[in-house]
Amino acid sequence: MNMIEKILAKHAGKKEVRPGDVVITPVDLMVMHDLSANFVMKVFENEMEGGAIRDPSRIAFVFDHNFAPATQQAAEALAAVRKFAAKHGIRNVFDSGCGSVHHVILESGLWAPGKIIIGCDSHTPIYGALGAFATGVGNNSMAALGFPHGLGWFRVPETIRVVFHGRTQPCVAARDVSQHLVGHLGEDGAVYKALEYAGPYIESLPVPDRMLFPLQSIDVGGKCGFINPDDKTLEFARATLGGRPFDLFTNDPGAAYCETREIDVSRIEPQIACPPTVGNVKPVGEAAGVPVDVAEVGGSTGGRLEDIRDLAAFFKNRKVHPGVRLQVVPASRGIYAAALREGLFDTLFAAGANIFPPSAGSNQAFNMGALAEDEVMISTQARNFPGRNGHPKARHYLASTWTVAASAAAGRITDPRG
Repeated sequence: MNMIEKILAKHAGKKEVRPGDVVITPVDLMVMHDLSANFVMKVFENEMEGGAIRDPSRIAFVFDHNFAPATQQAAEALAAVRKFAAKHGIRNVFDSGCGSVHHVILESGLWAPGKIIIGCDSHTPIYGALGAFATGVGNNSMAALGFPHGLGWFRVPETIRVVFHGRTQPCVAARDVSQHLVGHLGEDGAVYKALEYAGPYIESLPVPDRMLFPLQSIDVGGKCGFINPDDKTLEFARATLGGRPFDLFTNDPGAAYCETREIDVSRIEPQIACPPTVGNVKPVGEAAGVPVDVAEVGGSTGGRLEDIRDLAAFFKNRKVHPGVRLQVVPASRGIYAAALREGLFDTLFAAGANIFPPSAGSNQAFNMGALAEDEVMISTQARNFPGRNGHPKARHYLASTWTVAASAAAGRITDPRG
């Protein structure tokens, strides 16, 4: 069995499971941002006939979209979730300004290897980079099975193994490689499959870069993504969990795969996902020259300390183009504090950037980042669907921090290799 199968088998009380088996298991953590928490809360209260929450300690709410509610309706939605949490004894409530949902959970230490984590967010598979089985579920499933019973049901997925080897070219980041894979497999290339990310390139990456790969599993239709745990996983878990015990499951030798793909990262150029979908991935040169109005480093696929460091290094002796609004959004309060200590915001502010509170950033434009009809954004965000950030005719390109930085300085989409 592989790591995912072992975790599901243990939680289901079975010696083994096979792809296609359906299991009902206890869930260790249920994660929701402010929008999904509001939806699940309404389903639970209106359709579960006064049911009780089995274990409030296994639920976490993170208010990351509305970090400063701009309307009465938004403020009342957050207030309703706070009241619901207080009524049901849910103490893991990370209020506005704490950061982007999964980065907050990682920083809080609520996760652990060997756990089953579900969330009403498509990027919940991120924890698969750290030895957990994690996947997204619907609001009704969370309200009807998760809240009152602490359970989830899963069909054990087949696994596609993607082996990455070689060394990247200059200015090609892990985001470029993960984005290339989305274009390579296609948006329906791994429907309800587990994706294992493996090979010398993955093994060489620091943990924050590894997280990008399972996080983007949903972009190819995946049920989950994971990296077979190693010493880096163990070191990260020990450092984050403060001595709390955990189970570390690893693949058995000869674990079975339904498919194996080989990717030579040395052939990959800086990548850009062009409108209208995340799967419309091209080398950045094919979009070069498109004028840019807004650039952003932030979101679930950006806003890490490493991203802010790279951005500040780029702008140490440069200025943001006068026609561009550069938005910098740390992914958590810990990242915000570290960037302050390192003076990164001083450099970026002097270059002309705007610094925002830890949050989901312009994701769905609840508090920032709305675009007018003819405007163009380039960002490290995870989604670029029409209308997601304002006018449906506005255009949104997704790229690595290096490409966003080069484009913000030039005023147009630019290859960061110069």
